[in-house]
Parts: sequence; C-alpha cells; structure tokens
Amino acid sequence: MSLSPVAINFAYIVSAILFVFGLKMLGSPATARRGNMLSSLGMLIAIVVTLFSQQILSFEYIIIFAVIGAVIGALAARLVAMTAMPEMVALFNGSGGAASLLVGWAALYDQFLPGGLGEPSAFVMVTIALSVLIGGVTASGSIIAYGKLAEVMTSRAIVFSGQRIVNSLILLGILISAVMLVADPQIGSVWFWTLLGLALLLGVMAVIPIGGADMPVVISLLNSYSGLAACAAGFAIGNNILIVAGSLVGAAGLILTNIMCKAMNRSLANVLFSGFGAVKTASAVEGEVKPIVVDDAYLILESASSVVFVPGYGMAVAQAQHVVRELGELLEKNGAEVSYAIHPVAGRMPGHMNVLLAEANVPYDQLVEMDDINPRLPMTDVAIVIGANDVVNPAAREDENSPIYGMPIINVDQARTVFVLKRSMASGFSGVDNPLFFGENTRMLFGDAKQSIAGLVSEFKG
Repeated sequence: MSLSPVAINFAYIVSAILFVFGLKMLGSPATARRGNMLSSLGMLIAIVVTLFSQQILSFEYIIIFAVIGAVIGALAARLVAMTAMPEMVALFNGSGGAASLLVGWAALYDQFLPGGLGEPSAFVMVTIALSVLIGGVTASGSIIAYGKLAEVMTSRAIVFSGQRIVNSLILLGILISAVMLVADPQIGSVWFWTLLGLALLLGVMAVIPIGGADMPVVISLLNSYSGLAACAAGFAIGNNILIVAGSLVGAAGLILTNIMCKAMNRSLANVLFSGFGAVKTASAVEGEVKPIVVDDAYLILESASSVVFVPGYGMAVAQAQHVVRELGELLEKNGAEVSYAIHPVAGRMPGHMNVLLAEANVPYDQLVEMDDINPRLPMTDVAIVIGANDVVNPAAREDENSPIYGMPIINVDQARTVFVLKRSMASGFSGVDNPLFFGENTRMLFGDAKQSIAGLVSEFKG
C-alpha cells in the first residue's frame, strides 16, 4: 500500500497543526495534558503516513521494536520516581540525538547502496554532517548530564588546565572532518568516523565543565539540540514533517534556555564556558543556627494569616508534595492565605516544581512566579522553604565573591518568619553556603521534609 504525494503532504500538514496547538497548550498547566495528547496524536499520524509512503518490504522488525519501545516507555512512565524525572528527561534528549545521528548515518548509506540515489549533492552531505554532529553532541552530552543528575558522577564543574585549548582543537578537527566528508563522500570514509568520534567527544567536553546548579539550563539546551539534530536529519532524507517537528523542538528549547538564563541573570556563554562554581569562592558564613521543633512551628503557623511555600529539590527527594498540599489546605481552613513561590530554576530541570505540585493537585492559581511573589514577601507571616537552597540564598544579592552573585532569588529572608526544612546544614547543589540559615527571623526544622510536614499536619488535625 502506498499513498499519493497529495495525501502524504495533507497528513503532514495536519500533524504540524497538531504539533503547534499541542505546544501552545503545554504553556499552561491547565491545558498541558491535552496539549501532550494532541502532540502525540500528531506524531502518530506522521509516523503511520511515513511508513505507508515508503517502499518498505517488511514491517516485522518495525512492529517488534515499536512494541519494545512502547513497553519501555510505559514502564518508565509508571515506575520512574518523580525524583528521577530530570535524569529521564536527559536520557530522552540523548535518545533523540542518537536517533537523528543514526538517520543521518543511514542517509549516507542510502546514497551509495545498490538502487540508491547516487552521488549526493553538497547540500545533502552538509545536512548529513550536521545531523551526525549535533546528534552525537546531544547523545554523549545527555549521558554526562544524566550522570551528574543521578550523582553517579560528581555534579560539580570539572575543569582542567588547557581545557579551552583542547575544546578548540576538537572544534577544528570537526570542521576539517566535515569539510572533507562533504567534499569526498564515501561509505566508511575515515572522515565520517573522525567526525562521529569528535562529535561524541565534544558532547562530553561541553557538559563536564558545567556545575550541577546549571543543570536546568543544560537540560533545556540539550532538548533544543535534539530538535535541531532532527531538523537536519529531515533535510538529509527529504522528510518535511521531521523538519517541522525538529524546528519546533529546537526553537522551543532555545526559548526555554533563554528564560532559564534570564532567571539566573547570566548569559548562555557564561553558563557553558565559565565552569560555574569553580572560579569564585563565596565569603565564609558565620552565625548561630536557631532550630525549632514541630510543636513550636505549629504554634507559629496556627496564628499566621499568610503563608508562602518555597519548594526545592529537597521536596522532590522527600516526595513531600502531597503532604505539602495537605498542609496548605489545612492552613486555608484555618484562615491563612496560601501561595507557592516557584523559581524558574528550582529543582534540576525546567518546570520541576510545577510538575511535582501538579501531581499533588495543588491549584494552579496558587503557584506564583518569582517576580510576582517577591513584592508580597515583606507582608508574609511565614515562608516555608522545603529543600530549596540556591534559589533563596541572600548571597546572590549581597556577596560579590559568591558564584551565584547576581542571580535573582526568592526573597524569603524578608518574610516575618522563615522555616527552613532540611536534613542538615549541607550546602546546595552549587556547593555555596547559605546565610539565610543564620538569619534572625529564620528557624531550622531539621529532619526529613515529608515527616516534618506530616507532623505539622497531625498537629492541625489533632
């Protein structure tokens, strides 16, 4: 069975429309589920039409691997913990890059195999080289990002003497290899293997000097890379819908990366090349910590008329989002105004806190962005920081020697009382100490965040 070109292009237009509307709906938590379904439907249409538009001799292998992929995807969606979501996103980005690399590689073989298209044009070879290059960088870079996020390797920035010289030599080698491959395309060309190897090496070298606190930016950037690689692969094989889908993902990823960088008051170049956390040393923090127990924290909250929760990665680790929502509901019943302050780079991937709170069915209108919540904090009775560190660190405002100096933060230190829920006095993912912990209006509630919040819930119920 084969479809006419008119039917194929019409189906691709329908898919592209579904992609656009789905992406638009992903911009709001209230419509994100429907947006995801629309985008998935668009991709299903595109895949089915593409399969029936090609001269495919056998569908057996396609069906087998489609079933295997569906099983893996379903298991990942059901079994992967919310705390591991950033690592899974990193692997998904890497899978997209690897797929584009393989498509570009296959496109090269398609030119020369018996019955192939013959000598490829320079344009086709350029797109093949780009799909291999960007796909390789995305694949290996995402694996390193996964390692940092899963903490199977150090999350700090890895820098060494002469690193920029090494990277410059890698880029020069990539340029030479790509030019030679385009000029003399051959199956098994040494220039192809050199380009592939250097692309994978560049992905590693590009991510290792980026510290853990910058992972949200890296995740969104790698997502953009995976889209650009798919776009290049689309040009290589002449598939319009792959070009459209890759362009949408690439553009959306770049926009999100820009938002992340603005939230940190840093340029993308600074994130990629500064070796975050490895250049400056923050001033020593001294002071007296004032611990508090659940019983005393309850007495303060019971009389509060306004409470702001500030979630961070610690909430994800403790899986405390559900008890946080329960405490918020009890505070509202007690007459308090409850809000959830969301920093754009809280957690370890873009929108990490939004995903967790949405899973716990926290009302969307209670989620307040950083710029909107900061003017309200001086009038807030209690701010409850749950596992956040860098995004509430006053050193970002006050200490010019701090690696995070200049990053906009949620000004919880301006609230009348601040509860900080932590297991210990350990620094955050960036490794920077936090003077908030020693503030006059700060009380440290040590222990597992979920157990601490559950204790407060019991006090309100009891």
